[in-house]
Amino acid sequence: MTGAQTTEPLTTENIVAFIGDIFKRRGAESYLGEDVTMSEHMLQGATLAQQAGASDVLIAGALLHDIGHYTNEFPEDALARGTDNLHEEAGARVLDGFFPSMVTDCIRWHVAAKRYLCATDPTYFSKLSEASVHTLNLQGGPMDAAEVAEFAKQPNLNEILQVRIWDDQGKVPGMPTPDFDDFAPLLQRVADAHAATQT
Repeated sequence: MTGAQTTEPLTTENIVAFIGDIFKRRGAESYLGEDVTMSEHMLQGATLAQQAGASDVLIAGALLHDIGHYTNEFPEDALARGTDNLHEEAGARVLDGFFPSMVTDCIRWHVAAKRYLCATDPTYFSKLSEASVHTLNLQGGPMDAAEVAEFAKQPNLNEILQVRIWDDQGKVPGMPTPDFDDFAPLLQRVADAHAATQT
């Protein structure tokens, strides 16, 4: 399983094309036991965010939350063997510097958000797919009280949790969504606006 590679340094000008290339080349791959592909899953998350009237930044977070599955090379059977590929940290590292912290926080913490919601919302666990229950066990299970208290300090907590909910909902076979190219201008706006704050 080969991750996305580029011979050019990533910049604000090419980061969206880089991500688009990942979607085009790798998006049809299966999504860890779910009934949708990886690209269908991420596009569904973004579509749900868009339908909810979310900001461009939050839509970007929903679209990119699982981008880390593509940023390194992992064995096809890694999760089946009981190994967590830490895709959330890998994805956030790739996009740090190109997108605002709300986007990278939604990527970096969407797995922890599942553990947090399992610990704090008695109705949440029953909404998880079978594959998501399996990965929850690999990821440490529900948070304990100390972890909950610490995670609650996240500055973008509400946005992280909302992206997590869209993540869980974005697993519907056949759900119509826009294509990646339809979201590309939004991603570029978010990246450009972030770059403007760094100068």
